[in-house]
Amino acid sequence: MKEKTTWVIPSVLWALRATHKIILIPMAIIAAGFASIVVNLRASNCRTLAATPASLVRTLASSAHSLNANWASPKRKRTFGFESSAVSSDVTTPSIPVSSSSCYPEYHRLLPCPSESGPPRVEHLVVSVGGPVLEYVCKALDLPPLYVADLIYFGAVYYALVCPVPPPTATPEEIKIFKEATAPSILRKRSSIKGKTVREAQKTFRITHVNEFVEPGTYLRVHVHPKRFPRCYEIDWRSRIIAVSESYVVLDKPAGTSVGGTTDNLEESCATFATRALGFTEPLKTTHQIDNCSEGCVVFARTKEYCSVFHRKIRDKKVKKLYLALAAAPLPVGVITHYMRRVNMAPRLISEEFIEGWPLCQLEVLECKKVPWPNSVTQEKYCVEDCGWPSKDFAYECKINLLTGRTHQIRAQLAACGAPIVGDSMYMPAVIAEMTNPGINPFGKYKAQYPSENDEAVSMQERVSYYGKEPSVAIGLQACQISWDEGEHFYEAGSPWWR
Repeated sequence: MKEKTTWVIPSVLWALRATHKIILIPMAIIAAGFASIVVNLRASNCRTLAATPASLVRTLASSAHSLNANWASPKRKRTFGFESSAVSSDVTTPSIPVSSSSCYPEYHRLLPCPSESGPPRVEHLVVSVGGPVLEYVCKALDLPPLYVADLIYFGAVYYALVCPVPPPTATPEEIKIFKEATAPSILRKRSSIKGKTVREAQKTFRITHVNEFVEPGTYLRVHVHPKRFPRCYEIDWRSRIIAVSESYVVLDKPAGTSVGGTTDNLEESCATFATRALGFTEPLKTTHQIDNCSEGCVVFARTKEYCSVFHRKIRDKKVKKLYLALAAAPLPVGVITHYMRRVNMAPRLISEEFIEGWPLCQLEVLECKKVPWPNSVTQEKYCVEDCGWPSKDFAYECKINLLTGRTHQIRAQLAACGAPIVGDSMYMPAVIAEMTNPGINPFGKYKAQYPSENDEAVSMQERVSYYGKEPSVAIGLQACQISWDEGEHFYEAGSPWWR
């Protein structure tokens, strides 16, 4: 879904409030001063999240949401204490300074994570009056203090000293606001940007504390509905730890979780929850990624030094990864070669023929064996989506040696071979569409010749339209083994969910 974005200042916001209402999904509790998480979820069934009482959801009148930053304050160091997954009904809430004249809608926090995320939404603001971030946001946007505080803690709020250039979709009024806030006569008066180029001043940073101060003219961006990861609250994280050393931790990552967090959510991540499960005060550091919908071996560094060491090992190709993929159709044993479009967004388009500027993608299928298609109980337990594959008697478990590491590489390459991964709601629909109409893939066996680049671009956009949405929880893909230094360090994940 395309994100809705708005450029506004308080006077514009108040005009919009009367015509827009949204359901705000409360964020997870703020860590400081909290003894435990309010949660009562079973580790074995993601559908327990759907049991959240509907009466707990509050409809709040608002239109846009902004967050502020202190361009001069020191960066807060993020620390972690051990946090149990046990149920707690007695949670202490830190006091939030709010003007006594404010009249916010009543706001009750829910469980740490709702069963459904709100629609994608990003809002933008140019600060007109300086002050503490929390107070400014609450007054300007009529948002509950706890909600804004949760957003800040999640890392869903960004600032820049100077507004970035508005997008092409900006209205004349929004462009006017940008020009007023970035007029040279105005910028010359701001001591905070002296010695910086405009590009440097437009660089965004996360807001890290509710009391940070923001000066007039500061640009603010808030991800109102951060992407949520309900499975973080279901997992017994201690049982997912494969190995702990002085330098690193190896985790058997559950499907439906983010390795190191997202742009708008640092809190609900494997790094955060594994850190707490191990009782570490220093947060674990991400060294590499696997997709949110995949499971299996992930290595976290315990120090910045080892994080750099492991990154170097990856660059030098000293790290070997093996995957298990549950494909909907058989694959031949051997090396499979494709080329991937160099566009940093999903879905990833794959070509069987070389295209200038498209990076090489290679994987090796080591073995492929016929197995029963997962039954409905197993699929429901792990929230595997039914993507409409025509034959569901058998699937094919393939062991894969990843030779090049591209985002979505295994998923995209297997789909290009007509053997999409079970549960992959993004890539499987395009394969099904191509089965009935082989000519729709401009990069497949029946690649057409286009009279102009524009015609090819149109065809490419049509191709993208056949893909579906990103899976919500699990697909049939596991990083089953990881090793480095010629096998000196070797680790395996547990059995994949489909066995």
